[in-house]
Amino acid sequence: MTRKQDNFYFDNFIACAEYAKQAAQLLYDIAANFDPRRAATHLEQLHTIEHAADQKKHELTDALMHAFITPIEREDIAVLSSQIDDLVDSIEEVFIGIYTSNVSTLHPALLPLLDIVRDCTGEVSILLQEFANFRHSRNIKNSIIRINTLEEEADRIYIQNMRRLHAPDTPLRDIVIWRDIFRYLEKCADACEHVADVVEEVIMKNS
Repeated sequence: MTRKQDNFYFDNFIACAEYAKQAAQLLYDIAANFDPRRAATHLEQLHTIEHAADQKKHELTDALMHAFITPIEREDIAVLSSQIDDLVDSIEEVFIGIYTSNVSTLHPALLPLLDIVRDCTGEVSILLQEFANFRHSRNIKNSIIRINTLEEEADRIYIQNMRRLHAPDTPLRDIVIWRDIFRYLEKCADACEHVADVVEEVIMKNS
């Protein structure tokens, strides 16, 4: 396998992670300056990023189907690509929940969780930029720890928000809407951790 062929897979991971990072930043910006009149436009913007990430995943799948030798195990490449794709999808799902529920005012607890997701996707991007050099990188372990820490923080805030949401005086409609949206956000943090878990497993296999 040539160096160029070898790099294709790692470059694809990086590109898809960048799409996740872009989607998380866009979602944060939308929420920080929320205008329900622009919801359809924002949904299209997020879908454009999600579609671009899908195209990159398809490129990798096509290459993998015809590859004879791969830099890491074929199954690991497929799983990691799928996990990154799930991350992008999860970010889009958050706004789909907001859009389909016809939300006019965002819950005040949304931005703190989005901030964590934004940080987490940024760390995933850093992790995958280091991944090609995993046998020698000194930074991968720190990125994995950082992602795990952010995911734990997201879990903590999610649990707090769900408890407050189910207070006796909360309108039923708000419970139904925001319960799902908070779950989508928690799923985003989980998806970041799943990417880190796959990378860690690949390193263990190849050490």
